[in-house]
Amino acid sequence: MRRSLLIRFLGLSLAVALGAVVATAVIATYSTREKLQGEIDANTGQLQSDGQVYAELSDYAMNHPSWSGVDKEVHRLADETGRRIALINDDGTVIADSARMLGAAPELPSVPAATIDARQQGMAFTATAGAAVSARAIATPPLPMATVTKASFSYLDGQWGLSDAEKEQRKALAEAANRCYQANGMESSITVTPAGSPLLARNSAVASDGETVQPAAPLQMQFAGPVKDPCYPAELNAPSAKAKLVNDDQNRRAAECLTTAGIPFDLASPTGMPGDLYAVTPKQGYEDQDGKFYQCVANAQSQAITPYVAPAAKLYLGSKSAFNVFSGEGMLRTAATALGVMLIAALVMLLTGRRLVRPIVALTGAAQRMRNGDHAARVPVTGKDEVSRLGHAFNAMAESIQRSDFQRKAMVSDVAHELRTPLANIKGYLVASEDGVVPLDAELVTSLLEETSLLEHLVADLQDLALADAGMLRLHPAPRDLSELAQQVVLAHRPAAETAGVALTADVPAEAVASVDSSRMRQALGNLVSNAIRFTPTGGTVVVGVRRVNDGYNLTVTDNGAGIAEQHLPHLFDRFYRAEQSRSRSTGGSGLGLAITKHLAEAHRGRITVTSKLGEGSVFTLWIPADPR
Repeated sequence: MRRSLLIRFLGLSLAVALGAVVATAVIATYSTREKLQGEIDANTGQLQSDGQVYAELSDYAMNHPSWSGVDKEVHRLADETGRRIALINDDGTVIADSARMLGAAPELPSVPAATIDARQQGMAFTATAGAAVSARAIATPPLPMATVTKASFSYLDGQWGLSDAEKEQRKALAEAANRCYQANGMESSITVTPAGSPLLARNSAVASDGETVQPAAPLQMQFAGPVKDPCYPAELNAPSAKAKLVNDDQNRRAAECLTTAGIPFDLASPTGMPGDLYAVTPKQGYEDQDGKFYQCVANAQSQAITPYVAPAAKLYLGSKSAFNVFSGEGMLRTAATALGVMLIAALVMLLTGRRLVRPIVALTGAAQRMRNGDHAARVPVTGKDEVSRLGHAFNAMAESIQRSDFQRKAMVSDVAHELRTPLANIKGYLVASEDGVVPLDAELVTSLLEETSLLEHLVADLQDLALADAGMLRLHPAPRDLSELAQQVVLAHRPAAETAGVALTADVPAEAVASVDSSRMRQALGNLVSNAIRFTPTGGTVVVGVRRVNDGYNLTVTDNGAGIAEQHLPHLFDRFYRAEQSRSRSTGGSGLGLAITKHLAEAHRGRITVTSKLGEGSVFTLWIPADPR
């Protein structure tokens, strides 16, 4: 735990997670134990409650064109029955789920309890022509699909789809009928359900026509003919306007299907009452052996009623959620558990956080000291974790900044010195010439030109270095023979080598073609040759070589001069680097030549290396790819 910050954070997370898991397990176990016993006791009433759920959701489907808004109804039924209720589309999307909370819910049962399909409801079938049939309410469970015989028909309940205005009209008719009953001394009454269906309750009495009317249960609808009741208005059983539209569409579709199939049929009212709905029936003597008649009628009803009812949905029923976190008891229990977990997390964070923060505070303080100019600021580092590595990286950065600052100051001093000497010489000669001490002859002009050339060379080096730093060092590569370039450099520096008593030669192949900027490559190779000549003793040798290696070329400058101490080699190509024992590796003593050469090599996608031994000489190797792309 003390070696890796990652492991410490992982341990912290695991500790908090463990506390949360334990707390969750305690809550779940306690709550489930309480609820299971209550659910076992409630199993005896599940069949009745499931039937209620199915009936009410079927009624919702029949009276709404979509399931929008059913969530409220589902939660009401779940609270009343103590059951988990879920409605799922055929594609698996959730329509409503009483156990769904914050977008998540327990897993559903593997098999749905039923499928609610309002398109297949409200159909009644009978096998005997002219027999009485009780019309089912449109919201009741679908009737069994019996085999349709010669006298069967399909019937849509006219009480379905009543508008608010139609319901109010029926209430007014029922009140008028009740006043008629009272006026005629009949102990009968009519009530209208919220759905608009009339219910007639009567005791034994003598009607106005003198006939005895027997007691009857509340009337739903009787298709055996009109009731002999002078007070009962026939309009109470009239179908709704929506039912008529669906019935007309259904009959049209069924007629088209049956006509296409060549099946004889009749269109008649099952009750014979004026204004009633009509049903398609097979002709007398037709046997529906292959079920085509039934299929035409069933498909016609399904297609006609589809725009007015909700789409099919799977009904899942299960146990109610064992624990409601938002109940009074649940809120208290959850709050106590959350407080405990937070206390544990706070203690763990306090113990580990102080160790984590301490080195970060030290780093912040050191960074602020560096901002104020203290480049010697460092941080103490212990351990091997991520924070420790950050401390090492900070110290390395500070060391680099301090070294760069030192080199910058040394460079300014060197450049000032290099500029001062030729400027002083030029000024001295000009003053002496002005005073008449030294004649302004050709020899003096030549000397002044040499001093000017030194200044120009130093300024050019500074400009090249500035361009390289800014990323603006432009190259113009083209196929060039490196052997020819090497020989050109040797010829250009041979006079200086002869003056110094150094033998300068070239060891190159017949041809070595690479894509380079010839002027920049001569500049880089010339810097190496110039340094080698300057610090090779009289009688020494300098050899410029070109060799093919793999996918590039090695351009080497080898001398048998004084050599370079090993401790200076890693920093030899650093900008502004100047070692007292290695002044031989800088152009004009400013420390710019080799830095420029390194930039030129990298601009060609190459590199430069050096090997050297004191007293034996040095080898500078400039590797250039044959094709820099």
